[in-house]
Amino acid sequence: MHWFPASDSAWLGRLVFQRGLAALYLVAFAGAAHQFRALIGERGMLPVPRFLERVPWRRAPTVFRLCFSDRFFAGCAWGGAAVAAALLAGVDGLLPLWGAMALWLVPWALYLSIVNVGQAWYGFGWESLLLEVGFLAVFLGNDDVAPPVLVLFLLRWVLFRLEFGAGLIKLRGDACWRKLTCLYFHHETQPMPGPLSWFFHRLPRPLHRAEAAANHVTQLVVPFLLFTPQPVASAAAALMIVTQLWLILSGNFAWLNWLTVVLASSVLDLSPPHTPPALPAAPLWYEVVVLALVLLVAVLSCRPVRNLLSRRQSMNRSYDSLHLVNTYGAFGTVGRVRQEIVVEGTADPEPGPASEWRAYEFKGKPGDPSRMPRQFAPYHLRLDWMMWFAALSPAYARSWFEPFVERLLAGDRDTLRLLRTCPFPDAPPLYVRARVFRYRYTTWAERRASGAWWERTYVREFLPPTRLR
Repeated sequence: MHWFPASDSAWLGRLVFQRGLAALYLVAFAGAAHQFRALIGERGMLPVPRFLERVPWRRAPTVFRLCFSDRFFAGCAWGGAAVAAALLAGVDGLLPLWGAMALWLVPWALYLSIVNVGQAWYGFGWESLLLEVGFLAVFLGNDDVAPPVLVLFLLRWVLFRLEFGAGLIKLRGDACWRKLTCLYFHHETQPMPGPLSWFFHRLPRPLHRAEAAANHVTQLVVPFLLFTPQPVASAAAALMIVTQLWLILSGNFAWLNWLTVVLASSVLDLSPPHTPPALPAAPLWYEVVVLALVLLVAVLSCRPVRNLLSRRQSMNRSYDSLHLVNTYGAFGTVGRVRQEIVVEGTADPEPGPASEWRAYEFKGKPGDPSRMPRQFAPYHLRLDWMMWFAALSPAYARSWFEPFVERLLAGDRDTLRLLRTCPFPDAPPLYVRARVFRYRYTTWAERRASGAWWERTYVREFLPPTRLR
C-alpha cells in the first residue's frame, strides 16, 4: 500500500538511534543489577515486597507481582542487559519484522517492571523518558521495512516536549533564568559535579550569561524547527546535540543528556550522497499497528500538553502507569548555596568531644574537599543523588535514611558496596551521625595553595549520634 508514509533515506538515522538506545538500556540494566540489593532488595532500605503489599496492580504493573526474590530480580536485570547487548550488536536486523518488534519489547517491559517498584530510587525524569522512547522504538522496524515517518514524527514529539518543557519551566520558575544569572551558581550547586564542573564555574560571568541566553534559544525556539523540512530539522537537532554535549562535559546527569542526543540523532538526515537502499513495503498488519500507536499517543498527549500550557507546570511527571507519554523539565529552581550531608561513624562506646569520627566517602557526591569530582554519567549513582535531595530537605530522606544508617551500623555488605570507601573495614561502628556542611568551590588562588576543590564549613546536625537498638 503506497499511502503509508515511510522514509528510505532515514534508515541510517534509525540505525544510529536504535544502537544508541540499546547502549543506554544496557547501562540502565547494569546499574539496576549492581545496586538493587541494598536499595529495594528483600533486605533493602525500601523492600519491594513491602511496597507491593500496599500498592494496587493498576498503579504499578510489574512482573514482580508474580514473584519477587533477589535472585529473580537479578535475573531480570541481567536478562535485560543481555537483550540490550544483543540489540546493540544488531540481532534485531537478523529477525523478521515481528521478531524484531518483540525483541525490542522485552527490555521495555523489564525496565518498566523495575521502575514501577523502584520507589524513591527510581523517581527521576529520565526513567520515564527511557521508557517512553523505548516503547516507540518497538514500532520503528528493522531492515525489513523503511522507517515509518509517523514513528519518526513521534520521536520528534518526545524531543520537543523534553526541550520545550525544560525551557518553559525555567522561565516560569527561578527569576535568575530571566535575569540570565542562574549559571553563576548552577555548576557549583548541581546534584553531582563532574571533573570539569569546577572549571565551568570559574568561567567569566559574561560567558555564563551567554550560556543562559543560548539555553533559552535552544529550548524555547529551536524545538519548533524539528517539524520543518530538511535540512533545517537536521540543523536544529545538531544544535541540540551540541548543547547536550556541553552539559555532559559540565556535570553528571545520568543518561538524560545522552538519551537526548540519541533522540536528536533520529532527526538527522544521515543519508549518504548516493541513492539509499530500497527497502520493502511495509506489511498491512504493521501499518495498522503504527497507526494505532499514533492514535494512542495523540490521546495520551492531551494531559502533557495541558501541563505545558499551565502556569503551574509540573517538572517531571507520568500520567499513566506504563509511562507512555510523560512531561519533562529540569532546574526550574537553581540553588544558590550547596549543602552536603557528611555521614560519620565512631567505634567509641560513649561518644564525646574527644571521640574520633571517621567519614564514609560516596562515589560521586562531594565529600573529602581534596578529592576531584569524577565522571559517572550515563551510569546513575542513585544513593548519591538522593543524598543531594536529602541535603535540600529532610523530607526527601524520610523513607530511607534511617534504614541506610541501620545498615551502616550493621556493616551490611550490599550497602557498603554503594560507597566509595568504608572507614571501618574490620568491624562496623558503634555509632553513626550525619552533619550538614556548606560546600563552595575554592578560588584559583586557594586551589593552587591547598590543592583542594572544595571549601566547607559546618552548618548543623542532620542526625545525632545513633546506634542499633
